[in-house]
Amino acid sequence: MNNHTMMTDEYELTMSESYFLDGKKDEVVYFDAFFRSIPFESGYAIMAGGREIVDYIQNLKFTSDDIEYLRSLNTFDEKFLNYLKDFHFTGTIKMIPDGTPVFANEPIVTVKAPTIEAQIVETCLLSYLNANIKFATAGRRMVDAAQGIPIMEFGARRADGPEAATMASKAAYIAGCVGTSNMLAGKKYNIPVMGTMAHSMVTEAESEYEAFLRYAKTFPNNTLLLVDTYDTLKSGVPNAIRVAKEYLIPNGYRLKGIRIDSGDLAYLSKEARKQLDEAGLTDAKICLSNGLNPKTIASLLAQGAKIDTIGAGDNIAAPKERVGCVYKLVAKEMDSTIDPRIKVSDDAIKTINPGYKKVYRFYDKETGYALGDVIAVHDEQIPLDGYTLIDPQNEFNRKYLENYTVRELQEEVIKDGKLVKPLPTVQEEQKYCASQMETLYPEVRRLENPHKYYVDLTEKLLQLKRELIGEHKAKVTEGPVLCKKK
Repeated sequence: MNNHTMMTDEYELTMSESYFLDGKKDEVVYFDAFFRSIPFESGYAIMAGGREIVDYIQNLKFTSDDIEYLRSLNTFDEKFLNYLKDFHFTGTIKMIPDGTPVFANEPIVTVKAPTIEAQIVETCLLSYLNANIKFATAGRRMVDAAQGIPIMEFGARRADGPEAATMASKAAYIAGCVGTSNMLAGKKYNIPVMGTMAHSMVTEAESEYEAFLRYAKTFPNNTLLLVDTYDTLKSGVPNAIRVAKEYLIPNGYRLKGIRIDSGDLAYLSKEARKQLDEAGLTDAKICLSNGLNPKTIASLLAQGAKIDTIGAGDNIAAPKERVGCVYKLVAKEMDSTIDPRIKVSDDAIKTINPGYKKVYRFYDKETGYALGDVIAVHDEQIPLDGYTLIDPQNEFNRKYLENYTVRELQEEVIKDGKLVKPLPTVQEEQKYCASQMETLYPEVRRLENPHKYYVDLTEKLLQLKRELIGEHKAKVTEGPVLCKKK
């Protein structure tokens, strides 16, 4: 059980008290979580974090210690604190499943709940989305770059804390990595755990050969040796070959492989492959690591590097990019109707898409490729006999679709505070992610200058957005209402 209820920003609670004292606690609102741009200059992002959100919501409760701490701040009214004693989530959450390719400005999570509940969950929900989408997208781009070469996630020591490390391991596995060095992630999610050895084991020993032999005797069925501590080609690989010939093979074992973690990886891998093959160790694998990212992986392959597996750490568990998910109020229930709301900005990208919405994905019936996504008002039906996608940034840019199937992306996971859709295993999510990636055109998946995927608005939603922007501008033009002088 993870109770992260207090992982919320102070203003979530001060706003909530204001709602409470004004009698608004039972008013139902709708919030969308989305991001405005895809990280890594990628053509896609990978949805992740839904598992953490569900766990968070199911354990949402202020403890007596939490209440005492809030009381000690001398900020909150006692009536509000008494309300928080019985606080729990009673709303509904719809989200796009983990492992789905997602794109900018489409609602990946929608929260429908009483005002205070919807407000308090913002901080933690965004934190989980920002971290997990970043990790999953980084991992998937590695997988795409590797073109079928297995990626092992080794990033725990580079992550910003243990929880981030474990989320990174899980998210990267969903995205297509074959395993992790993180034992906690292995235990928690049944992810295959794997690894090699560290330079410290070599430098601790009196000789590299002694270290290799010790490791081989301990793990004869899984001897993968780190060969770059001193000199990869003059010492490391020869000593690995010696251990194979003097101990492993005579005892009925084979050298599983070597890992190179520094130097010119393209050159060293090719030369190491020659040495291993000449020694009759054609089945020994070569693992490359050392701060690899999608571009360096692509470069290594272009140079003809000999790679059987890749160990990736920093650029999955601690990438420099950020996702920047936001959480915006888009509608409010009033007199049994859903009243759309909008946040307007001089910066067009920050003017949100209003109202309670659905997200649909179009697929070509013949090829199975995704043709584009459309964001619709919640009660709209998408026709199956032809549809025109409209670019919200340029309404003259239109694309007519036919011979397609349509899928609604968001799924209701929590209803009235209860889990209504069991979460899949991470293994199921990994298979799902792989199948969904196959629906993206190669041009969308390419590492550099990817084709922009269509995410458009229906005519009805576009018109609603225009009307609300117009109403807002009219109010601003009218100016404030001033008291008349008597």
